[in-house]
Amino acid sequence: MELTFNELPQAISQLREDMAIIKQLLLDKGTEPQSEENRWYDLSELCEYLPDKPAKATIYSYVHKMEIPFHKGQKKLRFLKSEIDEWLKTGKRKTHAEIAKEADLYLANKKGGRYAR
Repeated sequence: MELTFNELPQAISQLREDMAIIKQLLLDKGTEPQSEENRWYDLSELCEYLPDKPAKATIYSYVHKMEIPFHKGQKKLRFLKSEIDEWLKTGKRKTHAEIAKEADLYLANKKGGRYAR
């Protein structure tokens, strides 16, 4: 594509706009936020994140009893979101149907069970 002398100012203007867009895209790419799984919470953020919104004293109690996954550095508590999510999932209770299914499987595999005839 050839430019004439009269088209040169408009072409330079377009080129500058394109460069500004490219520059902004590169800057945005360099400041990508951490993936949500790798996010770190401090004590206050954790209190807000947890479903029941516990008080800080409750979290300190969990930490003291080693009931919640935590990291401690420079006298500060930190919590990794992926570990907290996994910890929350461990509190799931089985439904009656799940318990009955497990019991049936256990009895089916147990020698002398009601299904092993």
